[in-house]
Amino acid sequence: MNFRTRVAVIAAVVVAIAIVLACGAAYKGARDALVGSADPSLAQDYKLLFLQQGPGGPTAGPEIDTDVAVGFGWMIVGPTGANLHSQNAANVPIDSTITQLAAHGGPALFRTVSTPSGALRELIVPIPAGTGVHQDGRPYGVIATSAALVLVVPFRGTIERLHSLGLSLLLIAAFGVLVAALFGWLAARAALIPLTETTRDIEEIATTLDVSHRVAEGSNDELGRLRRAFNQLLEELEISQDSQRQLILDASHELRTPLTSLRANAQVLGRIDELGEDDVAQLSDDMVTQVDELTRLVGDLTELTRGEHSVEEAHDLDFDELVGECVEIAETHARTKQITINYISTPNTVHVKRNRLVRAVGNLLDNAIKFSPEGSAIEVTCEHGTVVVEDGGPGITEGDRPFVFDRFYRSPRDRGRPGSGLGLAIVAQVVNEAGGTVDAGSSESLGGARMSMRLPLASHNGKFSSVS
Repeated sequence: MNFRTRVAVIAAVVVAIAIVLACGAAYKGARDALVGSADPSLAQDYKLLFLQQGPGGPTAGPEIDTDVAVGFGWMIVGPTGANLHSQNAANVPIDSTITQLAAHGGPALFRTVSTPSGALRELIVPIPAGTGVHQDGRPYGVIATSAALVLVVPFRGTIERLHSLGLSLLLIAAFGVLVAALFGWLAARAALIPLTETTRDIEEIATTLDVSHRVAEGSNDELGRLRRAFNQLLEELEISQDSQRQLILDASHELRTPLTSLRANAQVLGRIDELGEDDVAQLSDDMVTQVDELTRLVGDLTELTRGEHSVEEAHDLDFDELVGECVEIAETHARTKQITINYISTPNTVHVKRNRLVRAVGNLLDNAIKFSPEGSAIEVTCEHGTVVVEDGGPGITEGDRPFVFDRFYRSPRDRGRPGSGLGLAIVAQVVNEAGGTVDAGSSESLGGARMSMRLPLASHNGKFSSVS
C-alpha cells in the first residue's frame, strides 16, 4: 500500500466513523421520540382507569372502573400469573416480570414485548390488595391479593418505522463511506502532487549526482521545510565535495615536490660510480629527509581524515595534566636546540577525545620548537580550559593570521622550511570538534608567535560551561 492509498484510507475511516456516530445518534433520537410518544398515552390511560374513589363513595382502597374504554387494552394479573380481569388483552403474554411486580410490588415499569400478533408497549403498575373493581355503574368486587395492572398499546408500526429508519441510515452510512473514500483519494492525490514533484527532483539528483542542483522550496508548510532541509543537505554535501577535491589537489601539489626530488636523486644514483663519498652521503641524507617529509605528510593527511570520522569517545580529562605530559615529550625535542620550555598551569577539566587532544597540543608545541631560535625559551600556560603557547621566533604577520589554520597553508617566508602545512589545520579540527576556538597572534613577552586553543570546561553534571 503506497502513501497516497494510506492517506485516502485514513481519511475514509475518519469520515466513516463520523458518519456512523451521526447515524447512531439520529437512530437513538428517533427511537426515543417514538417510544416517548407511546408512554404518555399509557400513563394517561392509567389515570383514567385507576380511580382513588368509586362512584358509591369512599372505599377501603383504590378502585378500578372497568367501564372506561382506554387505549388498546388492559388486564389485572395476580401473583400466581392468573388473569383476574382483562379488556382486549386476553392474549397478552404473562411472564415473570409481571408476576414479580404483582407479588412484591415496586415502581411502575414501561417495556416493549413481542407477541405473535406484533410488538406491544406495556405499562405495568403494582396494585395493592383490597383494590375494588367497579363495573356497570356499581361495585363488582374486591381484589383480595396484591396484583399488577398491565396496560398495553400496539407498537408494531413503531418498530417497523424504526427498522425502516435503521435500514435507511445504514444505506446512508455506506454511501457516505464510499463518497468519503472517493474524495479522500482525490484529496490525497491533489495534496501529494508537490511531494511527487519533490520526489522526482530528488531521484534526478540521485541519478545525476549533481549536488549543485536545488529543489524549489515553495511555501512555509511542512513540505517546504522538507525541501529546505534537503537543500541544506545538498549544500553541506557540495561543500564537503569541494573540500575533498581541494584536499586532493593540495595534497597532490605538496607531494609533487618531494617526489620530484626523490626522482632526481634516484636518477643520480644511476651514476653513483661518478660520485665521491661526500656526494653519496649528501645524496643519502637528502633522500632520507625527503622520505621523512613524505611520511609526515601522509601521517598528517591520515590524521585529518581520521578526525572527521573519529570513533573515539570523549571523556572528562584533567587538561593541565595532559598538557604537562605533552610538554615533557616536547622537551626531548627542544633539547636538540637548547630550547627551554616553561610550563605554568592551574587544575582544570575539559570533555574531549584524549588522543585527538594530545595530537593537537603536540602540534602546537612542535610548531613553536620548529620556529624558535636555538637557546631561546617557550612559555606554555594552561588554565580555565585554555592553553597558550608563546615562542621567540619570527612570529606571524597580520596578513597570515587569518590563514594559518587552513590546510596546506604556509606563508611565503616559510615555504622553504620542512613541513606540510597541516599541523595547525589538525589543531583547528580537534578544537572545532570539541566546540572550542583557536587563535593566532603575537607574543608580547617573547616577541614571536602566540598560539592559543580554548575548550569548554566540563562540569560535574556532564554538561559544558562556557569560558569567558
